[in-house]
Parts: sequence; C-alpha cells; structure tokens
Amino acid sequence: MVQGARRSVSLLFLCIVVTGAAAYTMAELPPGAPPAADRNRSFSLDDASSVEVHGVAASSATHMGRKGLRLVEAGNVPGEAVAIVKGSELLEGAIEVELAGRPLPGAPEGSRGFVGIAFRVQPEGKQFEAFYLRPTNGRADDQLRRNHSTQYISHPGYPWHKLRAESPGVYESYADLVPGDWTKVRIEFGGTQARLFVHGAAQPCLIVRDLKQAPAAGAVALWIGQGTEAFFRNLRIMPKASPQ
Repeated sequence: MVQGARRSVSLLFLCIVVTGAAAYTMAELPPGAPPAADRNRSFSLDDASSVEVHGVAASSATHMGRKGLRLVEAGNVPGEAVAIVKGSELLEGAIEVELAGRPLPGAPEGSRGFVGIAFRVQPEGKQFEAFYLRPTNGRADDQLRRNHSTQYISHPGYPWHKLRAESPGVYESYADLVPGDWTKVRIEFGGTQARLFVHGAAQPCLIVRDLKQAPAAGAVALWIGQGTEAFFRNLRIMPKASPQ
C-alpha cells in the first residue's frame, strides 16, 4: 500500500516536471512564432563553415585586432566571387556589417580593394543585387576617382561598366574610405529601392530607386572583386516588420 502510494507520488512529480519543461519550451518558442527569415539574426563571421563559397577562399583571421572572416579569390572561377552566408534569407529589411578591403600584393594596377555585400542572392550566386566599395578611391587626389568610391551592381546583366556607360554618376558616389580599415556598412532595401550607408551616417551616400531585378527573397553574401583581400565581421540581418 505504502509502496503503491510512493509510486503514485513519483509519477505525479514526473508529470509536473515534464509539463513544466514543455511550458518553458513553449514560452521560448510560442505558437505562431515567425520563421528565421522574419527574425533579426546575427553572424559573427569568425568561422568559415558559416558560408558557402563560390570563387573565393574563406578562412578565420584577425585583422587590426578584430576577429572575422578573410576572403580572397580562389583561382579563375567563372562568375562572381561570393561567400553566401548560411541561414541569411531576406526579402526586404536592413543589413549591417563591418568590412575591410585592400588590394593584394602584386594585384593588377586597376585593383581598388573591391569589397561589398550582395543581397537577394539566388542559389549558387547566379543572381543578386549588390553594393560595394572601392577603398583606394576614397582619398584619391583625382576627384573623378573619388566619385567612384561606392557602387551598385546587379548580377547578371548590369555590371558596373554597363551602368556607368548608360547612366553616368547615377549608380556610384563618394564616401571617405581608407584601404584596409574596418568600415561599418548598412544597406536598407525594399521593393525596387535600396540605400547604402557608410560609417554609421544618418544619411545614405548612395540611393538606388530602380533595382534591376524583380523583388525576391534570397540570401546575403560577402562579395569581393578582382585582386582583393577582404575581411568581414559582425553581420546583422533585420527583416522589415510585417504589418500587424
């Protein structure tokens, strides 16, 4: 009789513990919680396993005392050089990151340390929108070069030279940049419009009102150009809040 009572008490205690644990889990992830694509996400970018590489080699590195991800081109690979961040899908919202770019030793004369962020990236990097920086242009003595410090492109179909030839000065602008220095970048985009902010400025340095591709959810990718050594850290993805 006593043994049976003890068994009943033990079973009751176990039920209470399990029920409580379930309630705690539900409190952490309530029913109807938005999927990952609808929540703010942070990526330290200090581990190469966090990206899917296409035409680049990625490795953990410390640059100017800060840990991040180092990217360089990986041979003559067709297409754009990008590292797609896993779990970063986004349709519209904001992206923030710290990045640094500089020409590699022995890089071609025209190298500028090209470094940037691609968004709405489709599988294998075959299609995307992007903003990037030309750090060596930021403090050049030539004003025209300074005016080409930041750039918008859309891949495929709208490389920088096509946009510059068809619409001079519309898809690029000036920003104060130093090769190899960590630079804070923020991109805001929605629909067919996007804005680029540099150094935490309240005003964008480049506004694009006619993104060349139809709006579609896609990943975020780290982008580099020819002859570049680049570093990335502290990526944040902030989806646009859905109307209630």
